[in-house]
Amino acid sequence: MLLRLLLVGYLYGITSERRLLEEVRMHLAYRWFTRLGFEQEIPDHSTFSKNRHGRFRQSDVFREVFEEIVRRCLEAGLVEGQNLAVDGTLVEANASRESRVPRKQLKEAAQISRTVREYLAELEQRNPVSDAKKVSTTDPDAILTTKGSGTARMAYYDNYLIDTASRVIVGVEATPALSRQEMVAARKMLERVEKLGVRPESLGADKAYGSGEFLAWLLARGVQPHIPVIDRRHQRGGHFTRDQFRYEPQENTYYCPEGKPLRYSRLKRRGQGYIYSSTVVQCRGCRQKQHCTAAPFRNLVVHWYEPAREVVRGLAGTSACVHSQRARRKIEAMFSELKYRIGLHRVRLRRPWNVSEPFLLAATAQNLKRLVRFLAQRQAFNPSTA
Repeated sequence: MLLRLLLVGYLYGITSERRLLEEVRMHLAYRWFTRLGFEQEIPDHSTFSKNRHGRFRQSDVFREVFEEIVRRCLEAGLVEGQNLAVDGTLVEANASRESRVPRKQLKEAAQISRTVREYLAELEQRNPVSDAKKVSTTDPDAILTTKGSGTARMAYYDNYLIDTASRVIVGVEATPALSRQEMVAARKMLERVEKLGVRPESLGADKAYGSGEFLAWLLARGVQPHIPVIDRRHQRGGHFTRDQFRYEPQENTYYCPEGKPLRYSRLKRRGQGYIYSSTVVQCRGCRQKQHCTAAPFRNLVVHWYEPAREVVRGLAGTSACVHSQRARRKIEAMFSELKYRIGLHRVRLRRPWNVSEPFLLAATAQNLKRLVRFLAQRQAFNPSTA
């Protein structure tokens, strides 16, 4: 009954639980949907809070409901599952930037805040997601961030994975509002959707997902990444770029435009690359040195996942990639519906497991609308399927 009550709110954009219960009290159709008879009392709004600290958090019931609706979409033939798209949108957290304190003051704040005590206990068991110098005592997982030129605010990312043909959301993940968390969320959603029987052929996304590691992970799973590669090959300030160096795989050596070798030197772990270097003697007196480097010798950094990046660059001009990049924009319409139809501009709940609740329920409501419309159209076209 509580699930049905919450779902009514997301289907009709009623974000306040107090107002929702008043609407259910007066609305016959809402009572019918939630299976509340006229003689039954409407639950108090505090019932939701009590269940969030217990059964809701322990059972992961909201994800179960979301995945069940995705299964129904698959069974009905609404979802093709061949071409998917992924992206995340900022949703304001229930915390203010004034609630942040320096990280070293968290233990002091924990003496009066149960939220901070729980957060510190979690940090003893895992590495923190954020290394921010200041942490909110209201919601420690919310991140002060901005997207574009807007005002910085405390927020989470609501990550969606959608089937571009039907615009059905097949994956949802709540993460702190850090750009690197978008790829973490994408991996989790793709792994979950595979368990539902979806085997995508391609994934469309913007350049934020174009890291070599993520692209290699997709290719290893048989998914074509229709994603712009994060590429700094051409940023050399007027000097020779890596494309102008010739690679000899048998020698594992690069040759500069003057034919001088740059041999493997060392790993660059922080930048995830291999460094190839010439020598001072080779570069001394070279007629092209001013076009190559201002240092005594030239270093060439080659990404660990360069083979995967080359494959993805080769996909960039294909008709499939162009279509996928165009289709991925549909996800923006899903976010617009989330914020302006459902009204989820800002979450009322705190901590990731609670923030997941509105994200999953909103996506469930969006999918239900599409499923009902699809079934109604199919029935109108072919009444024998009724």
